Formats: sequence, C-alpha cells, structure tokens
Amino acid sequence: MSLDNSLKASSKMRRSRNVLKRGERIAFLQGEDRWVAGQSPVGLPKVRVMKTVIGKKKKKTKKED
Repeated sequence: MSLDNSLKASSKMRRSRNVLKRGERIAFLQGEDRWVAGQSPVGLPKVRVMKTVIGKKKKKTKKED
C-alpha cells in the first residue's frame, strides 16, 4: 500500500499551526492578560500564532581605501 503525499514528509510543512495545545493557549492568554485566575480551562478561545518572516541577509560589500 502506498503512502499519501500529504503524509510523507512532515518537515515540508513550514506553516504555522492554527490551533495550540491547551497549556500553550493558557500561557499565551496569561501573557495578554486575557486569562482570569480560577477560570475553567475548557472552552478556551482559539489563539492564532503568527509566523515570523526572516528576511534575507544583505551581502556585505568590501570598500577599498
């Protein structure tokens, strides 16, 4: 049986995840002051994590004196 192309290499997926795990969401909400102490961890809002884009480095030019 062959393996589907979408399941072959997980390293090819370089996009950000849409949904975090419960502990990660609670930590994110605490950082934004949206978490109330004693609040139920069930039914938390989804939290989008934006992937940072790293720009290309500029080539250094050598200046002659």
